[in-house]
Amino acid sequence: MSSILEVQDIHTFIGQFHILEGVTVSVPQGGITVLLGRNGAGKTTTLRSIMGLRPPSSGSILFDGKPIHGKTTYAIAQLGIGYVPEHRAIFRELTVRENLQLAERKRGDLARKTEFIFDLFPDLQRLIDLPGGNLSGGQQQMLAMARALVPDNRLLLIDEPSEGLAPVIIDQLIVAIQRLAGTVSVLLVEQNFRVARKLAQDYVIIEEGHSPMRGTMHDLVSDPALIQRYLGVA
Repeated sequence: MSSILEVQDIHTFIGQFHILEGVTVSVPQGGITVLLGRNGAGKTTTLRSIMGLRPPSSGSILFDGKPIHGKTTYAIAQLGIGYVPEHRAIFRELTVRENLQLAERKRGDLARKTEFIFDLFPDLQRLIDLPGGNLSGGQQQMLAMARALVPDNRLLLIDEPSEGLAPVIIDQLIVAIQRLAGTVSVLLVEQNFRVARKLAQDYVIIEEGHSPMRGTMHDLVSDPALIQRYLGVA
């Protein structure tokens, strides 16, 4: 299967700190790939490097076979990459409708996607005129994901979608992301291994700024020793 994203041996600094020390990630067309690892391993920095928010100092990032490292975040987004950051980062004072409208890249984006978004997240239709700050944590996560669906993105980077949410809401998000995979490719950061194993076909382990292991989720689930070594999950 061809890859929509190829991250090759990137090194990223934050100030004087060398956070990523050679991370390699491949995301197949139409698939879900998950970045796994302990807290502070460099997973979020990997997503931020792809988006140009923390540009790598070396290495390469190819989207659809073309280099995007060195481009501005705006230019990277314009190519068709959506980013759902950790902690949702919605505009709490704006309504659900206004949050979605701000995500348009060109006039009419929201109108074209409204039916799809409300089918995926029915709560948002009911809450359309409420401020984002009035939504529950799960509803805010739905809104954050819905914003990334307004433009015509071909790849979504989703950071910790299940963090802090009740199990029933997590199950709803699992179904939504599984449905998304039929239309876009997904690179996911997920600390909850139960969620990760349900969603992803492929995995990459990030460990202290490196990517020592990658493969299929089927093979990882079959290797308890590897899971315990890198993730601390029994």
